[in-house]
Amino acid sequence: VQLQASGGGLVQAGGSLRLSCAASGRTFSNYGMGWFRLAPGKEREFVAAISWSGGTYYADSVKGRFTISRDNAKNTVSLQMNSLKPEDTAVYYCAVSSRPRPLQEPKDYIYWGQGTQVTVSS
Repeated sequence: VQLQASGGGLVQAGGSLRLSCAASGRTFSNYGMGWFRLAPGKEREFVAAISWSGGTYYADSVKGRFTISRDNAKNTVSLQMNSLKPEDTAVYYCAVSSRPRPLQEPKDYIYWGQGTQVTVSS
């Protein structure tokens, strides 16, 4: 099983980025998927999650700015990030949940991607 995240980069505050994560090795259409981020000096932080049927859940810090989506036919999950802020700077990781519903705790995720760097300049 492999999760390949892409789409990170450097953007100015107020800009947008779209992260994508492609899963291979098995299908995850019956499992929740999520995004987490890790900033220097901070603990890994939940960002967003989506259930197998498309139900979504967001951290308060990104609600209204980020949108998570999935394409079960392509085995992918995406994160559209708008109105980016310098505090959004982090390495972003996609992950597959152990349950069909969207989960918030890292311990509930069983597969992780390698991470993609997002840097937002002020």
